[in-house]
Amino acid sequence: MAPGDPTPPMGEAEEAMLNALFTQSPVGLHLLDTDLRVVRVNTATSAMRGVSPAALLGHRFSDAYDIIDADRHEAAVREVLETGVPLREWLVRARRKGGTAPPGYYAMSVFRLDNPGGQVLGLALSVVDVTRRERAFERLRVLDTVRERVGRTMDSVVTCDELVSTLVPEYAEVAVVELVDAVLRGDDPPLSPLPAGVPLLRAAYRNSRGPDQVQAHPVGAVLRLPGPTPFTQALADLRPRVIALESEPPWLATDPARAEAIIAGGVCSLLVVPLALHGSILGLVSLYRGRYLEPYDEDDIELALQMADHTALCIDNGRRFTREHTIASTVQRHLLPHRPATHTALETAYVPTATNGAGSWYDTISLSAARTALVIGNVAGHGIHATATMGQLRTVIRSLAAFDLPPDELLARLNDTATLLAAERASLPPSDPLHREALTAACVYAVYDPLTRMCTVARAGHLAPVIVRPDGTAETPDIPIGPPLGVTSGSPFTTCDVALEEGSILALSSSPVVAAHLAGHPGLLHRPPDAADPDAGADAGAGADPGADAGPPLADLCDDVLYSLPTALAGRAGALLLARTRPFPADRVASWELEPEPAAVCAARHHAGEQLAAWGIEGDTVFNTELIVSELVTNAIRHGAPPLALRLINDRTLTCEVRDAGPAAPRLRHARTVDEGGRGLFITSQLAQAWGTRYDAEGKTIWTEQPLPPRPS
Repeated sequence: MAPGDPTPPMGEAEEAMLNALFTQSPVGLHLLDTDLRVVRVNTATSAMRGVSPAALLGHRFSDAYDIIDADRHEAAVREVLETGVPLREWLVRARRKGGTAPPGYYAMSVFRLDNPGGQVLGLALSVVDVTRRERAFERLRVLDTVRERVGRTMDSVVTCDELVSTLVPEYAEVAVVELVDAVLRGDDPPLSPLPAGVPLLRAAYRNSRGPDQVQAHPVGAVLRLPGPTPFTQALADLRPRVIALESEPPWLATDPARAEAIIAGGVCSLLVVPLALHGSILGLVSLYRGRYLEPYDEDDIELALQMADHTALCIDNGRRFTREHTIASTVQRHLLPHRPATHTALETAYVPTATNGAGSWYDTISLSAARTALVIGNVAGHGIHATATMGQLRTVIRSLAAFDLPPDELLARLNDTATLLAAERASLPPSDPLHREALTAACVYAVYDPLTRMCTVARAGHLAPVIVRPDGTAETPDIPIGPPLGVTSGSPFTTCDVALEEGSILALSSSPVVAAHLAGHPGLLHRPPDAADPDAGADAGAGADPGADAGPPLADLCDDVLYSLPTALAGRAGALLLARTRPFPADRVASWELEPEPAAVCAARHHAGEQLAAWGIEGDTVFNTELIVSELVTNAIRHGAPPLALRLINDRTLTCEVRDAGPAAPRLRHARTVDEGGRGLFITSQLAQAWGTRYDAEGKTIWTEQPLPPRPS
């Protein structure tokens, strides 16, 4: 035939090829007319197994096949018929007609058929079963989603819930996660095989048909797995198992509760996956499918292993965090006072307002002259290292407070210790994680004197106290900010003196956000006493009982502060220490001015004896006090400078103070046998349980403390 001749009619070869395609090709071929009815179908394709061509011919293709979202796919096919633009590799989900199996995936290509004259004859469809490919893609998507959504917190239970929420309903109709009970407490997981009797806790459960479905055990239940079952075997050899449940296997009888849930849920396929890490067993994942999803097969095992590896690593991270947090909390609990000390003129209460404040600490330290030191601080960082540093700094503060140092000088010496600790940390090997974590801390140190009602405060870092006056007004004292502890700086620490009326509340927090919250909401710490008891304020003001509360308990106010914190601030809160001032009984303090002459010794002894008698103190305490007074006054006359004064304070202990204007520091000596002097302070130290020297701008005060004799019952 000449090259210019028109296209010849289809010959025998072409017709034979078409017949072969429609009778032997594995690719599904369909010929549709212009009404989208099936005219011819490939009888050799696997999709036609068990299906009669007569059941398809003459039917619309959307009716001939059980297509998911049929309207959308029919619209796409009709668009090809109208425009002639072919549709290639269009993904369709469909079931075999009359079948009960889950829908499969098919790649459909559609081409319009035109005769040489341009008349539209119909459509040709080629369909390829890509179910296995799409199932593989689905598994990859499930794995990517698990890696993205599971393990976003350090809470193992939350991680388990994230896993079941991710897998249901796309990959499983029911998902259950059970963890070894010891893992949730942060303990080391047992090695494989799991010892008999080890309890597992049901940590998470999710059912695509809702939470009201039958469960073998409720979430939170602790159980011991009976065996042998696929669950116990998976925990023995750490190998996932795919179980077909077309009939009731004999192992179901070993666990009736689980068997009842499986039968009630219509489960036909089970995938059991152990959660293990380095040969240690963390728990077990059980995935169930019924009639709505394709049964699990061996291709799911690889996905299950990778999914379990990721989940197990996240759970183990949570376990390690729990362990470290438990250790840090235990150490912190033993390093801090069990409760703040409440004194005659100062009521205190403390509450940790965050569970992760491992580096937060507080202290209330009894000082001489009925004074109290209030401390709040926070070490940067978390975990056991922050707790250990906190314990070191608190011990140093306790030791320095015994020297009666002013707050600014105490913080300066504390900073020397913190700087030394920071240098030791910086000298660690670069491989040590602490090497990259700078040691810094913030601290507020306040000393309250109930006899003068003055509070002297100094601070290192960003923490600041808040004062709520009896009238409900709040004040943040203008205390110069000192450098954080652990930072070498030439800036000095300075103090601020604040007068506190009786009934004022001093709030110290290791978190600036709590301090700012209190400063903006002073009403949280101001509840007048008559709000609960109209007579309470009058009784307290009468001075009948200086220990009587001038308002609601401070512990309740601590709770009020905690409850009022916005959710965004609650996680950033640290520790809160409240101190409320109360009047110190005037009849329990006595002072006298003394002349700088030897006769003053006798006068001082006489004053002390009379005052002790007035307080009802008798016995050896009187003799010891008179002797202490004699020695201290004698030293002040010989080595000090006028003016001289004697003061006795009857508080938790009996305090004796002698004040003079001389700068000379007393020194304890151990006199030799032939020495005629030098035994004064030695005798004093033997009679008193504590003694020391306190300096101020006007001179020094030498003080002693003696235990008071038991009061007669």
